[in-house]
Amino acid sequence: MATSNQIESAVVAQLAPHIPMTQKLAVGALAGVVGTCFIFPVDVVKTRLQAQKPDVKTGKLPYTGIVHAFKTIVGKEGFRSLYKGLTSNLIGVMPEKAIKLSVNDGVRELLTDPVTGKISISNQIIAGASAGFFQVSATNPMEIVKLRMQLQNMKPVEQRLGTIQVVKNLGVKGLYKGILVTWMRDVPYSIVFFPLYATLRDKFADERGVAGIPQIIMAGNIAGAVAAFACTPADTIKTRFQSEGSSYKSIGDCFKQTVKNEGVKALFKGSVPRMLVTGPLFGVALLAFEMQKRYITGQPLF
Repeated sequence: MATSNQIESAVVAQLAPHIPMTQKLAVGALAGVVGTCFIFPVDVVKTRLQAQKPDVKTGKLPYTGIVHAFKTIVGKEGFRSLYKGLTSNLIGVMPEKAIKLSVNDGVRELLTDPVTGKISISNQIIAGASAGFFQVSATNPMEIVKLRMQLQNMKPVEQRLGTIQVVKNLGVKGLYKGILVTWMRDVPYSIVFFPLYATLRDKFADERGVAGIPQIIMAGNIAGAVAAFACTPADTIKTRFQSEGSSYKSIGDCFKQTVKNEGVKALFKGSVPRMLVTGPLFGVALLAFEMQKRYITGQPLF
């Protein structure tokens, strides 16, 4: 026989407003645009650090760290270079965040217990994995174009390409190069991120069970940073494998050569800027996502 608490939870779960998937997609897309514009320069620095290789003559790396990379890029190429590839990234991030945030949210609703209104950790993992898989399937082309655009300024001026030229050179098959390693990065990322975010958001909520702006941003930042660090090796291999002129025969070959030539530490190149990128990105994106959901459903924003 159900307890009074179970009955109350069931009533709350049934009365909780649900947003149609089409609206979830729109909300997720806008949230992604807001977050991406906010952190894009750090993402450029992260990509440069991961892709850099020692100079053939001197053996020195172009950048010694995050601050040096930032100063060097701005000093030699101008502030605008920190937004190189932003247009193509915004085109990509709209479906990417729309799919990832809405699929996770939708699957969580389907797997939530109708009696208690709660969702188990295993079902949260399934929701996160589903979000990562479907997102990558749709957005890998935009991801590889963004990556190559961010690296254009590392080439001689006469060899640099525009977005359309990059797409043409890749071709249909090339746009899906490295999709396996992108899955290897984003599916585990979503498995770690979404359950951790939901747990922290609920833990930081007030006595009414409502998480405010600081709590949502904090939960998103922490979950994003933890997931980013855990998946940095896959991101490093992805960056190198998908870079223009990559000579690696396969993802496995890229991994073996990286570890053999540079050591295991090389797999974590760019981990700090990646955490600085992903944490705020998802913190801001999830804040926008949650606030829009509350607005649409008529719930208090704060």
